[in-house]
Amino acid sequence: MPLSDYTIADFTAGPWTRPVYRRGSGPAVIVIHEIPGLHPLVFDFADRLVAAGMTAFCPSLFGTPGKPATKAYALAQMAINICVRREFSVWAAGRSSPIVDWLRALAVHAHGECGGPGVGAIGMCFTGGFALAMMTEPCVIAPVLSQPSLPIRGARAGSIDASPAEIACARGRLEREDLTVLGLRYRGDPLVPDARFARYARELGDRFIDVTLEPEHARPDTGMTPHSVLTIHLPERGPGKAAEAQVIGFFQQRLGLAAA
Repeated sequence: MPLSDYTIADFTAGPWTRPVYRRGSGPAVIVIHEIPGLHPLVFDFADRLVAAGMTAFCPSLFGTPGKPATKAYALAQMAINICVRREFSVWAAGRSSPIVDWLRALAVHAHGECGGPGVGAIGMCFTGGFALAMMTEPCVIAPVLSQPSLPIRGARAGSIDASPAEIACARGRLEREDLTVLGLRYRGDPLVPDARFARYARELGDRFIDVTLEPEHARPDTGMTPHSVLTIHLPERGPGKAAEAQVIGFFQQRLGLAAA
């Protein structure tokens, strides 16, 4: 059971309190889970960050921690939980979800606990774009956007879940601090169309690193369209596994664990 290796503590900021699972030592990375929740494959990814010298902070924003991901579980979370909760902006473009404020506060807390030059953050699927909006917090220096799937409305026109002010802040920091944003997806994923990554590239220029994998790079036995780059569709070898190594190396380099 992956939860047994983690300490658990509630973290409160603003109107929200959420449990946070923590493991490791070294600089912090906030691992923001995908739909349907903080499932075992998200913990597996966090474990690999820990093995690479980092402290993984895994907040549980919805769902049941440790419960395996299934299609029925994911649909239930979308239908009865996520889409009606005020802390998430599922449909609207041009703004981030309110829960990002809580995640920024968690990043400050994690940096204070773990030290280092700053904090990494990775969102997945429903939370995939959150790490970009978190860059208004100065300690967030290594943002990764894995299959960013919000907002739902306007995806094919290049909508993203960050406000103009948040985008401008991120753009300025990327240039001033010599930072980059890593984005991952599978080509043909209907939740992450070409236009969304083109928008990131247009807004962030060459500071946006586009890691677009081909569908054949995904784990083949899931019965689902390739989507979850670092969890459900992560293969044991090949370009898909190399993309995970690129993410881990990105965090190590930015957080001072590897040479630039």
